[in-house]
Amino acid sequence: MKQKKPLIQWLGLLGVISLLSYTAAVVFAPLAYPGYVWTQQAVSDLSAASAPSRQLWNQLSSLYSLCGIVSVMMVCVFVQGRLNKPLRLGMYLFAAMNWVSAAGYASFPLTESGYAGAFQDVMHMVVTAGVVGLSILSLVLIAIGGLRKKAYPSLGWIALIALALMFAGPVGIGLAPKSLFGVFERFSVFAATGFNAILGLYLFAGFQKAKPVE
Repeated sequence: MKQKKPLIQWLGLLGVISLLSYTAAVVFAPLAYPGYVWTQQAVSDLSAASAPSRQLWNQLSSLYSLCGIVSVMMVCVFVQGRLNKPLRLGMYLFAAMNWVSAAGYASFPLTESGYAGAFQDVMHMVVTAGVVGLSILSLVLIAIGGLRKKAYPSLGWIALIALALMFAGPVGIGLAPKSLFGVFERFSVFAATGFNAILGLYLFAGFQKAKPVE
């Protein structure tokens, strides 16, 4: 008789719901922002304090942070006593990134589209630096832990792909014309959100290759 999945594994699907909520906000919030050009503008412009799309953004993304945090925290709980230290530490840092992102961006949205230079905008950039730093460090650790001795190679390679997409964002922004800023910026923002959904799917599957603590 096939064993039923425990609740903690089902909660991994919240990571997918988080991604869908974020995607809906990115795709449909511009409808409430006259003149917004997604290929040229940042995603954060849609949720700026003065943005006409802020209310629609908040409605569409209402499940993004909540579901994402619950999913990644359940991942952290599930991997205790499993996998190797780099993998576990990487997942813990990835969870910390989600907390910094959720609390930081809610507390310090941009005052207006672009960068106005107000204290709130400066803090928004500080939060962004923290999110990017934690994202990179966590993905590097997950890649190392997954590929080391082929402990969990599929997850290791996916982490590397997410890391490559995250770097492709700023590199593309630096090399491509300003008219494509929004295109490359989305590489970075979707890399982290997408990887959170991937972790949720691995949790749903029960990390089937999970090994005892080394």
